Amino acid sequence: MFNQFGDCEVATLRPGNVHSAAGWWDLLEPVVERYANSGRKLYFRADAAFASPEVYEYLEGEGILYAIRIKANNNLYREIEHLLTRPVGRPPKKPRVFYHSFSYRAASWTRSRRVVAKVEWHAGELFPRVGFIVTNLQRKASNVTRFYNQRGKCEQWIKEGKLALSWTRLSCTRFASNQVRLALFVLAYNVGNFLRRFALPKQVSHWSLRSVQLKLIKIGAKVVSHSRRTVFRCAEVAVSAALFADLLEHIHALAAAPT
Repeated sequence: MFNQFGDCEVATLRPGNVHSAAGWWDLLEPVVERYANSGRKLYFRADAAFASPEVYEYLEGEGILYAIRIKANNNLYREIEHLLTRPVGRPPKKPRVFYHSFSYRAASWTRSRRVVAKVEWHAGELFPRVGFIVTNLQRKASNVTRFYNQRGKCEQWIKEGKLALSWTRLSCTRFASNQVRLALFVLAYNVGNFLRRFALPKQVSHWSLRSVQLKLIKIGAKVVSHSRRTVFRCAEVAVSAALFADLLEHIHALAAAPT
């Protein structure tokens, strides 16, 4: 689970033979408790694995606004039947996108909830691309979809953890040992993300963790020691002297003021 800044709030290792959302309470509850007294409004978005009435009721009870994708079924398709007919005329190059919001209650739900549907007609495709989101947001249907789509950033951060830190290399023979190893990987990721957020100058603030690793940390250097100073001679292949000095100033500014 990530926050909007790319920090990994929590990660857990589960057996490979359980449901994707198994143990969601143990994952979500500590994070909600952490922000309980912050005075901030919490928002939650997740994929279809977390689409269960228990999750909805917990989020609603905590006053958390959510947008969660749900799997399509015949009842949902029946609600958007008027959007499933191909628009008349030559299809444009850009997709035609339609939104629809309606109240829906599944058999396992205790009450009705708002569902937002997105229907995309792409040129050259016979059938539309359809997605459904259950939410308690009061925004326009298009804005709810836009909010949910930002969940894709989590996939990018997960990929960064795999490429830069190889945090899926959990090759210990014991499950508990792999849990500890994953926790260390997450700690290293958060340290790297902290460096990227607060220490990188503006011109390289878009760097991924892999770029930070290859261009800034894993660089060739020679250490020359004198009686009064130590000099690091670094190659300027990826980071110039001016950029490196700017980076050091940002890091120095992070230090706490002496008391």
